[in-house]
Amino acid sequence: MVATRYVVDAAGPGSLGFLRYLIGLVCLVPALWLRPWRTIAPRDLVPIGLLGIGQFAALIVLLNYSLLHIPAARASLLFSTFPLMTMTLSALLGRERFTPAKIAGALLTFAGVAIALGGAAITAEPQHGSAWLGTAAALASAFCGAVCSISYAPYVARYSALPVTAFAMFVAVLALAGIAGAEGLFATWPAFTAGEAAAIVFIGVSSGIGFFLWVYALGNAPPTLVTIFLGLGPVTAALGGTALLGEPLPVAALLGLACVLAGLWIALKPGAQAD
Repeated sequence: MVATRYVVDAAGPGSLGFLRYLIGLVCLVPALWLRPWRTIAPRDLVPIGLLGIGQFAALIVLLNYSLLHIPAARASLLFSTFPLMTMTLSALLGRERFTPAKIAGALLTFAGVAIALGGAAITAEPQHGSAWLGTAAALASAFCGAVCSISYAPYVARYSALPVTAFAMFVAVLALAGIAGAEGLFATWPAFTAGEAAAIVFIGVSSGIGFFLWVYALGNAPPTLVTIFLGLGPVTAALGGTALLGEPLPVAALLGLACVLAGLWIALKPGAQAD
């Protein structure tokens, strides 16, 4: 989130998404080359491709767009509704059941993110753009991710996570290429600074590895339990600022981490899936 906020003004939401997943796809190619995998059946190419467009194109463009209008802390807080949306959709579709442990875990992780981000997530005013547009885009990004998260499992079970992730990301790159072209990415050679280029490479590599692990998890665990772990992101970002940048250790980040870990423990402890 922080790296995206750093570079999104220079790259544009669609162009940054295209570069991000192009680099991520390149990271997956060696594994595809070295490891045998089952060919995806023609009937499944379209649904997996649509999941890729939703998970890797629409989600990231909406999130990048929100960062043009609202502070990163607020975007992180709004995006952390992802597990709550996933749990609700999964229950409504009959994929999972509402249980007290799941509800308590999801609410605690959301509370932990809110505490860690502090008042800036709510009170900070955007320097430019529309706060309403940014808010709507961040919530739409979380909803898009929730819809995709509950749809991966049957395809991962059929083909394994690696080919599913790679094909979904490939389709997303093709879709994002059109948006990047409209933003002028291919008109001239991109003039990124060294810091911006490093941020793009970092985002891309972490996306390739991270989203493979994400899809693998969605194929092997209930989507609500997987998405609850998203609450660790903003908290560890705050703690990382202390460890890597020498920033003051925020007490709110420690309290938020305690809430997130408590939520994970409640949701994952033995017997948590039973009513």
